[in-house]
Amino acid sequence: MTTDHSPLTHFDSAGQAHMVDVGAKPPTHRLARASGSIRMQPATFALVENGQAKKGDVLGVARIAAIQATKRTGELIPLCHPLGLDKVSVEFTLDATQHCITCTVTTACHGRTGIEMEALTAVSVGLLTIYDMCKAADRAMRIGNIRLIEKIGGKSGHWQAADD
Repeated sequence: MTTDHSPLTHFDSAGQAHMVDVGAKPPTHRLARASGSIRMQPATFALVENGQAKKGDVLGVARIAAIQATKRTGELIPLCHPLGLDKVSVEFTLDATQHCITCTVTTACHGRTGIEMEALTAVSVGLLTIYDMCKAADRAMRIGNIRLIEKIGGKSGHWQAADD
C-alpha cells in the first residue's frame, strides 16, 4: 500500500498504475446514478418512439445491453474492481421536442469500493446500443452529457452533482 496522498489513487508513490487495495475497507451499501443522452433526427426519434425500427425494440435491447455492461465493467476498465451487483435499473426518458433520449442507470451493491464506473459504463453502452440499432436511419446521432449524477456510500458519503 502506498503512502502517497495523491488524489489519483490508481498511481503508487513511484507513479506506476496499480489496482487500489480495498481489502481492509469495510463493506458498505453503495449506490450510483449516472445519465447521458442521444440526440437524433425527428424521423429516427419517431421510429424508436413508435417501436418501428427495423432491428426491433430499440429501448428493450438497449436496456438489456446496459444491464449486461454493468456486469462486465471490471473487464473493460483496466483498474476497476469486479463487483457483485445487488441492483441495476435502467430508465429511458424520451423528449419529443428535442428528439432526444436520456438514459439513466442506477446501480447498487454492498462492497468495499464504489459502483460509479458500473453506472457510467451502463449508460455508455445503452446509448451506443441505441446508436447501433438506429445507425442505418441516422448516422448523425450525437451521444453526450454522460455523467455521474449521484453516489452514496463509502468514506466520501453522499455526493450529488450540481444541476446545470
